[in-house]
Amino acid sequence: MNTKSRRLAQALVLALATAGAAPLLAQSHERMVGPEQIQSYWIMLNTKVDADVPNSGRNMDKPGCVAVSYMIGSDGIPQNVTVRKVVPQSDLDAVAKSVVSNFRYGPALKNNTHEPVSTYYIVPFNLPTDPAQRQSIINACKLPGYDQA
Repeated sequence: MNTKSRRLAQALVLALATAGAAPLLAQSHERMVGPEQIQSYWIMLNTKVDADVPNSGRNMDKPGCVAVSYMIGSDGIPQNVTVRKVVPQSDLDAVAKSVVSNFRYGPALKNNTHEPVSTYYIVPFNLPTDPAQRQSIINACKLPGYDQA
């Protein structure tokens, strides 16, 4: 192989490697927005949300919460819906995931480019009436790393 052919082959390999890495690089720079700031980017359009609720399961009647992370795509539909934390351990994870999967969003005025963002939602279950106890349960499901605006 002559020098010119070798350089062309190296350039081709480099171009293919760079093209393959581009989607990974784009994903790693995704904006992470906490639940408190999400309304600056996306506004929930749902007035009610259906959920798939099983008839029975472990700790279904206990106070708790489930943190579900997801990306709001440019079309306003949740993608990559993932249960990240269940407090206390229960069978409510599937219920929480079905709730978040049914969310629908419209872009906020600031988000005229429909920028996708990653966020999370805490689905509460059977919370007590005492505000301090309620907040304590919710705080147990907060996820780190989403407080960037």
